[in-house]
Amino acid sequence: MDKLQNSNIHTYIVEEIRRKITEMKESEWKITLCWAKAHAGIMGNELADTSAKRAAINKNTPESYNKIKKSVVMKDLEEESMKKWQRKWMQTTKGRTTKE
Repeated sequence: MDKLQNSNIHTYIVEEIRRKITEMKESEWKITLCWAKAHAGIMGNELADTSAKRAAINKNTPESYNKIKKSVVMKDLEEESMKKWQRKWMQTTKGRTTKE
């Protein structure tokens, strides 16, 4: 709930939740968000937990990675660049790769 209220957070899932809440409020739904202790017997929470577990073990559920955070992509690119540089460094004896 804190992430939804923090205007500096713009991850895909947070933005989608905000958009859906706005859409529902415009349709005159009354929306109340609150923290719910896990496994406390709250029907909606238990249903969500059960659905998530089914999706996690279902081999037919397609994986979707089309919404990856920019920071994750940048970290992966940095790691790959370092690996590439390291391979080139190990192949040279005169330091030309470093100069480049």
